[in-house]
Amino acid sequence: MDTNIILDAMPGRSIDIGGRQFLYFSGTSYLGMASNENFKVLLQEGLARYGANFGGSRLGNIRFAVFEEAEAWLAGFAGAPAALTVSSGSLAGRLVVEHLKGKAAFYFAPGTHPALWGEGDYYQGHFREWVEYILREAAEGEGPMALFANSVDPLMVQKNSFGWLQQLPDNRPLVLVVDDSHGFGVCGPGGAGVYNELQAPDNVEVLVISSLGKALGIPGGLILGGKYRIGQLWHSPFFGGASPAPPAFLYAMLRAAALYGPAHRKLLANIRRFESLSGGTAILHSFEDYPAFYTPEAPLAPWLEEKSCLISQFAYPTPEDDPVTRIVLNALHEEADIDYLAGAVNAYVAAGSAQKK
Repeated sequence: MDTNIILDAMPGRSIDIGGRQFLYFSGTSYLGMASNENFKVLLQEGLARYGANFGGSRLGNIRFAVFEEAEAWLAGFAGAPAALTVSSGSLAGRLVVEHLKGKAAFYFAPGTHPALWGEGDYYQGHFREWVEYILREAAEGEGPMALFANSVDPLMVQKNSFGWLQQLPDNRPLVLVVDDSHGFGVCGPGGAGVYNELQAPDNVEVLVISSLGKALGIPGGLILGGKYRIGQLWHSPFFGGASPAPPAFLYAMLRAAALYGPAHRKLLANIRRFESLSGGTAILHSFEDYPAFYTPEAPLAPWLEEKSCLISQFAYPTPEDDPVTRIVLNALHEEADIDYLAGAVNAYVAAGSAQKK
């Protein structure tokens, strides 16, 4: 199959390619909202009320209450003091970076998303080595620091730990910016994300950014933090000069709370079922209750394709690099889908074992 597949419809639990049906184990719609029929009904209600888009500024004289209502709900869901929505996760990152520019020395953890890049210190190596480096830098240097990192490495499927925050010196101002795009809606209690896990000393300010377009199915971005900092970002020209997230989608999100919870529980059930049935977990890497599974076994992708299972495989970070191969589950998958996938993975492992004998 061509590695560049052109579609004319959104895949859900399955995908039609050239008249052939494949079970679809890829993408980032972890809760299945992009294809959830009940969510589509809520979106239709939002479109009827707000239209397809609002291209004005949030700072204009025309205001919609749905923005503040959505931000209050998101802050409560995540356990944060305040929230700000923007038109994309990438804009959320750029807004924070531009706001902090010149106020602190920037330090970037390995794998930090390009939306958070700026002039600063880019560490090459493993996350745990970067943590050791940051602890030394924080203890030995002077002046404010801004640290940028991901909560989850979605390609190698690793969760970054932030227990080390308590080891930071208490006499130096720091800002920690964590990109939770692949964790928000999936990780944490009820899918609340990483914000409440980031227990830091009083001198360390925590900001979390996220795309809403993955688990929650909303074309928009999110910034979580303290009320004072969120107020400052509100007055930023990068915020005032940009169009917001489409209000129709925020309307749907506010009314989808009854959908997100069951979808998250279904996703967890699918993850645990796959792990319990798959004897091939020796070739798969993930962490507890996460829907993506990385494997160094690139031949697994064409093997599963022959068995009508399409998984994620593409070269990264450049087209010349080796392919990154992953299985991604979502909340739309049925038990029979999970059982079939696990059986196919087990068959791959058994075939490999037989060849080695």
